[in-house]
Amino acid sequence: MEKEKIISELTLKAVRSSGAGGQNVNKVSSKVVLTFDLKKSQSLTQEEKLLLETKLSSRLTTELVLILNCDEDRSQLKNKEIVIKRFLEIIKNGLIIPKERRATKIPKSVIRKRIKNKKNISEVKKNRKKPNLD
Repeated sequence: MEKEKIISELTLKAVRSSGAGGQNVNKVSSKVVLTFDLKKSQSLTQEEKLLLETKLSSRLTTELVLILNCDEDRSQLKNKEIVIKRFLEIIKNGLIIPKERRATKIPKSVIRKRIKNKKNISEVKKNRKKPNLD
């Protein structure tokens, strides 16, 4: 994954932020919207695209576009930095291939301990009954 190449494929757009903030909100476009088209990306291999498509399926649109917003700061520049950093983190985590889990045997001592415990509990329950005086 080449950061510079991927960053060059991003589309960043400044939008007016919503919510409270007085007159500044109404006239300054400080919110940054980042869009990344996974299908058209040339910096990712086909395998990486498939991996990201499966891992980020809940975050992608039907056209396989990732959209991120940031309006945390009043500065457009800081919001841009934050959203790019967040995007790179999402891509980096999405490209991690998890290790294959190997099934392990249950140790014989654990099996013996469990069976012994079951027998003890069974004995305790048997001893709770009234004795049969026949």
